[in-house]
Formats: sequence, C-alpha cells, structure tokens
Amino acid sequence: MLVNMHIKNLALIGEADIDFFEGLNVLTGETGAGKSIIIGSMNLALGEKIPKEMLKDNEAAALVELVFQVEHETTLRQLIDLGVSPEEGCVILSRKVNKGRSIAKINGETVTVSKMKSVAALLIDIHGQHEHESLLNTKKHLAILDEFARESLAEKKRRLAKAYREYKKACEQYDRMNMDEEARIRELSFLEYEMQEIEQACLQDGEDELLEEKYKRMKNSQKIISALSAVHEMINGGQDSVSEALGRSVRELAAAAEYDERIGSLSEQMAQMDSLMGDFSREMAEYMQDMDFSEEEYYETEKRLDEINHLKDKYGQTLEAIRASYEEREKQAELLRNYELEKQNAEKQKEECEAQVLKLCEDISKIRKKYSKQLAKRLKDSLLDLNFNDIQFEISFQKLAQPSANGFDEIEFLISTNPGEPLKSLSKVASGGELSRIMLAIKTVLAGKDEIETLIFDEIDSGISGRTAQKVSEKMRLISEDHQILCITHLPQIASMADAHYLIEKKVRKNVTNTEITPLSEEEMVTELARMLGGVTITDTVLQNASEMKALAKKIKMEK
Repeated sequence: MLVNMHIKNLALIGEADIDFFEGLNVLTGETGAGKSIIIGSMNLALGEKIPKEMLKDNEAAALVELVFQVEHETTLRQLIDLGVSPEEGCVILSRKVNKGRSIAKINGETVTVSKMKSVAALLIDIHGQHEHESLLNTKKHLAILDEFARESLAEKKRRLAKAYREYKKACEQYDRMNMDEEARIRELSFLEYEMQEIEQACLQDGEDELLEEKYKRMKNSQKIISALSAVHEMINGGQDSVSEALGRSVRELAAAAEYDERIGSLSEQMAQMDSLMGDFSREMAEYMQDMDFSEEEYYETEKRLDEINHLKDKYGQTLEAIRASYEEREKQAELLRNYELEKQNAEKQKEECEAQVLKLCEDISKIRKKYSKQLAKRLKDSLLDLNFNDIQFEISFQKLAQPSANGFDEIEFLISTNPGEPLKSLSKVASGGELSRIMLAIKTVLAGKDEIETLIFDEIDSGISGRTAQKVSEKMRLISEDHQILCITHLPQIASMADAHYLIEKKVRKNVTNTEITPLSEEEMVTELARMLGGVTITDTVLQNASEMKALAKKIKMEK
C-alpha cells in the first residue's frame, strides 16, 4: 500500500509530506483548493507526462516521491521479474523535474519512464473523474470480463496469442506462394541470378580485411616510400649516419673497457644497440622491396575490392551476411522449384494453424460465456446496492467474422434501469451519474480478484447525491476492506466513512498562496463534514448533523 507521499515545488504546493493508512483515506476541500494537484503529482511519480502548468517558474527542482509497502507475494515476484528488489517490501518511486528534464528513480536507482510505468501498474490503480466514460467503448467490456475470468483465461489467452502469431506467419507464407506461373519463373530466375553472382565471387574468409589493408598500403605507397627513404638515409647515409655513429661508439667503448671493467657493461649495451639497428635496417629494406608492385597488381586489388563491396551493398555488410543472404535465397529458390508441393504444404500449414486458433477461440468463448453469467449477476447485485431499484443487466455476445489474437468474441453490456424498458446499450441508457455507479460496481466486483493494493478514486461522485450517495459510500467502505483506498470526494456521505481524513486548502502567507494538506483529528473530521453539509454558514444544527453522520458511519462499519 501507499504509506507516504512527498511533494516539493509543484503548482501551489511548496512542500508537503503525507502519511496514508490502511482502509479508506478521504481527501476533501473547497473547489479550487488544489485536490487535482494531488492526483497530478501522483501521476507524475507514476511515469505520466508532466503538465507545464504544474511546474513553478522559479529555478527550484520539482520532486514527487511515493513510498509503497508491498505485502502480496505475487506482486513481489512480479517486481523482481521487472528488476526491482524491494527492501523489506519497501518500494520508493521518485521523479525529479528540473528545467524541463526529468529523472525517474526506483529505490534510488535511475530507470526509464517506461519501466517506472510498468512498476507503478503493479502498485496502484487510479480511477479518474472521466474513466467511467470508457464504458461507452465495448472493447472495455471485453477487458472487464477477461479480468473477471483471468484465472481460467490467462493460460488459454497466452496460447492463443502464440497460435495467432504462427497463423499470421502461415498466411503470409501462403500468400507468397500464391502466384501465377509467369511470376514464379520470373522470381526464380532473379533469385538464381543473385545466387550465381555470389557464387562466382568465390569469397574467402577474411579476404576483405586483407584486401583493404593491401589497397590502403598500395594507394599510399609514395608517402610510405618517401618516409622510409628518409629514415634509411638517416640511418645509413654515410659518415654522419646513425649506423656510422653507433659503429664508432662501439669501437671507442670497447677500447676504453680495457682500462675499467665497469665500462664493459656499457660497451655490451652499445653493441646490442648496434645489432638491433642492423636488424631494423635489414627489415626496413625488405619492406621497401615488398613495396615494389606493378600497376596491374594495384588494378587487380582495387577491382577485387570493388567487387566485394558491391556484394556488401546488395546482400550484407559482412562476408558472413552475404553467405546468409545466399542461403536465404537458396531456400526461396528451392520453394519455387517445388512450387506446387510447397504451395500445398503452405496451404496445409495455414489450415492447421487456423484450426488451432479457432479451437482456442472456441474454448475461450465458452469460458467467457460461463463467467459472463456470474459477472452479470454479481454486477446486478452490486448495482442494486448502489440504489438502482429495478435493474436488469446482461452481457451479449457477437461472433466476429475473423478471429484475432484476443479471440472471436465481441461483447456488450446491456442494461435496463426502469421497469418495462428493454435492455439497451449503456451509451443509450446510462447518464453520467449512472455510469459512475456502474464503474464503481465493476471495481467492487473485481476488487476481490485484483492484486493491486492501492486504488485511487478521483471524484467519482459526479452526478450522485442523497440516498444514492449513502449507498456509494457503503460500497466504497466495502472495497476498503481488501484494498487501501484514496478517495477525493465532494460527498459528505463518503467522507464520513473515512478511516483517515485529509483537508486540502489554500492558505496565503506573506502574499504567497500555497496548497496545504492537513490530516484531521476526529473532531476536525466532524467540522469538515459540517462544512460539506452546510456550506458557508456552519450552524449548531449542521454540526449536530455532521456528528450524527460520523456516528452512523462508525456504526455501519462496526456492523459490517
């Protein structure tokens, strides 16, 4: 769960440090107090894009840090698979932004934003103000059903994804084989021409590197000969040459060594230098003789190198790549030579892959239909709890003309909210407030199957009031039994259920406006409930109503 959030230099927040707890954590405040900054800050730490309006104009860096305590064994294993090693279950996500550049870190180690998102997806799920609108997209319905049936579907869907990839490859191979005789002959002729071009080159291992070195030496032979000649002149060029000087030095030291044994060692070293110089001079002379080549040899070397480079341009940048290209063309040519047989094999392979895909699609569809009945009943019961007095809910199935990696099912949630009305698509029936409750019902049903410990609800109470608000608050409390909930709300009914309550408000100090987040005591919770109930003027009656609402919430929690 999320145990701490630290924010610095973001929007109207100078610095804030917030501890969160198990159960239902509620954040409330006046409109415009900065509640959206909290969600924006969390999204920033979870790897989302950085809205420019959230960054201050000053030079100070913005920072958001989230500290999670992970308890689920499955989540811990998934984190390790992503390369994150929680220290005693602790995972710290941080994002620092300075002058338009951001640095993401997990447990102090710099990571990519994509990795940050992958890790965050295991730890937290944010349900925004407009997420319920995604229910108008029927693809979302299938995702919800598959999540509900995940334990039974996961392996089948994995196998289907693999089988579908093989099926697509088989289709591509069959399409390549599906050509007329003229095209086949033309394609085979071209492949044989390319193969012959490579064969006739008679490439030798390492030949290109040797030729490159030889050509470079030949091309720069005048510079090389000039340099070597200059050196040869300095070493062997008469009385002032290095060789002559070394010879005289050897003779002089040999003569002096007769008078002092210590000079004998120096004489030996000088004799070795003279010998080395002689060896060097002979090797250099041999090299200069080797540099003697004809124009024809230079031309042949250049021509051979051009031939190899031409093959590299067409078939690959190395000799190994050229050979691999030859082998690939040889396989294609063999297919075309045995065209009718290979076409039959390709068609058979396609049919076998298609049969495997359709079999898996059928199995997956049966599982979905089985679980759809359970999901529809669970959702209907949950919606009744959310003050849908007379509701019908079904999940309809349509079979797609062509299967996909996700099966051949297309489903849609159908609902009737009034007696006597036929079942219709959500987009034709549900209002914004109803969609919010339907999404909450879905979250409730999926909560028991969801291993993500922390759920955030950002003002999902739009269009809800009265008795419905009370039902929503009780449903929120129910989810918080198995999950940590952070809920930004305007409804006092939801706020009254809080296990921890935070007030978000703007304060002006020294002509500077800041958003502050304050954890409330029991007494302060009642005062905040009174503000939410009564608005500007908080009378004794409103305070008494707030106190009664809080007491009723405690009673409900104890009973449940």
